[in-house]
Amino acid sequence: MAEQHARWATKRIYEEASNDDGCRVLVDRLWPRGVSKERAGLDLWLKEIAPSPPLRTEFAHMQERFADFRSAYLAELEQNPAVDTLMELARKHPRVTLLYAARDPEVNHARVLLGYLEDSGRGHVDGKAGR
Repeated sequence: MAEQHARWATKRIYEEASNDDGCRVLVDRLWPRGVSKERAGLDLWLKEIAPSPPLRTEFAHMQERFADFRSAYLAELEQNPAVDTLMELARKHPRVTLLYAARDPEVNHARVLLGYLEDSGRGHVDGKAGR
C-alpha cells in the first residue's frame, strides 16, 4: 500500500500504477527484478538519489542497522544535487510517487527520503524553504 503525504508518496514498484501516483520516480540505484520498463510506467529513474553503493551494502536491509543507515543516508542527501531534481518535479506535478523495490515498506531508503523531503522543508515548493 502506498504511503501518502500532501505532495509526496512512496510505493513499491511491484504494485500496480494508478492515476493517483502522479509523477512516478524510481529511486533505486538498481533496476528491480522482474519488472519490465513498460509495466513500471516511470516518468524518471533517478538512480542518483539512492544511497551510495557502500552504504546500501552495509545496510543490507537489516532492521537492526536501520537507525545508523538512516543517519548516514540523510547526510548523503544533504550533499546530493538529485534532491533538486525531485523538487523541480514537485513544482511541475501535484503528486510525486517515490518508487522502490524493497520488501519492507517501513525499513527502506524511500521512507528516509520521504521523511527528508517532508521534515526538512524541502517538501515545500513555494521557494520559501531551501537547503
